[in-house]
Amino acid sequence: MVSSNFTSKLFSTHTATYRIHSHFNAHSQRASSGTDHAELSHPITYSNYPDSYKQWLSHLGGRGGGGRGGGGDRGGRGGFTPRGGRGGFGGGRGGGDRGGRGGGRGGGGRGAPRGRGAPRGGGRGGAGARGGAKVIVEPHRHAGVFVARGKEDLLVTKNLTPGESVYGEKRISVGASTAPKDGETEAPSSTEYRVWNPFRSKLAAGILGGVDNIYMGPGSKVLYLGAASGTSVSHVADIVGPEGTVFAVEFSHRSGRDLINMATHRTNVIPIVEDARHPLKYRMLVGMVDCIFADVAQPDQARIVGLNAGLFLKVGGGIVISIKANCIDSTAAPEAVFAQEVNKLREMGIKPKEQLTLEPFERDHAMVVGVYQRSQ
Repeated sequence: MVSSNFTSKLFSTHTATYRIHSHFNAHSQRASSGTDHAELSHPITYSNYPDSYKQWLSHLGGRGGGGRGGGGDRGGRGGFTPRGGRGGFGGGRGGGDRGGRGGGRGGGGRGAPRGRGAPRGGGRGGAGARGGAKVIVEPHRHAGVFVARGKEDLLVTKNLTPGESVYGEKRISVGASTAPKDGETEAPSSTEYRVWNPFRSKLAAGILGGVDNIYMGPGSKVLYLGAASGTSVSHVADIVGPEGTVFAVEFSHRSGRDLINMATHRTNVIPIVEDARHPLKYRMLVGMVDCIFADVAQPDQARIVGLNAGLFLKVGGGIVISIKANCIDSTAAPEAVFAQEVNKLREMGIKPKEQLTLEPFERDHAMVVGVYQRSQ
């Protein structure tokens, strides 16, 4: 905010301002008419401006304000000063706290690096955040899932292959990096966790939504229908651990290629590129499982789950289904579609236990959890 003292100075310099602008216009007209600049007795430069006028211009310097034209919180659009932002006489691009278009997000000032933004983190997922005293990892009530408490709470899983990320997710290393104690040959190693993004995983969205039971944990055998590129499958592989197994079924060959690449590093994942509507085609690969997770987004999703449950799921095993209302009936209300699917599951011998919405992470999605009771 401009002080009252400065406001009075502003009005007192108004006449001088008009003269300077008139002089500048005359300068421009002579330059455009081909007149030599040497004819001007006092060429107009920023250094010749009165101090009060410089101060006034600095406060008019675009949205970001600032003495040298792009200053201010958001790196302004510049003003009349020689080093103005995007619109100034000098045509500079940047400055400011957030760097405008030039410089990284934390850049700013005169030395802000050019370019259109900061890099997005190193390599595949970048170097993970350091844990230690600032981050505390606590076990979630679902076995194999953890919560990292720090500046913000994050859902994480213990990385089965430390040092590697699957889809560019952040990694958190927690553990003492001290020298080995007396009698120890090696220093205690840190434990690495992978941040689980609920906007990219229906299962993570359901866990954050408060689902009671996901029917999978360390040592479990899980049949995952609709594995896609393996984003969620990799976290399920972390949950079940090296003693468990994830049978990941995906029909798309393009996504299946990424799934196979992910499975080369996680040996507890068995990728199956096949249509889940025909479970007999992969019956020789899948044994009895403890849980089926389905995210196939097909109109006959309940039938697909029922067929696979009849072949591979043990009696009393859990079924977790993500239902997308638009993929089943885009004309009906989502609540009606969910109720219709629950009735179909009952006919397949699946007893529903709970149902919850996946909002705000997914729109018009619901998660239904049930227990398999062999159909009569």
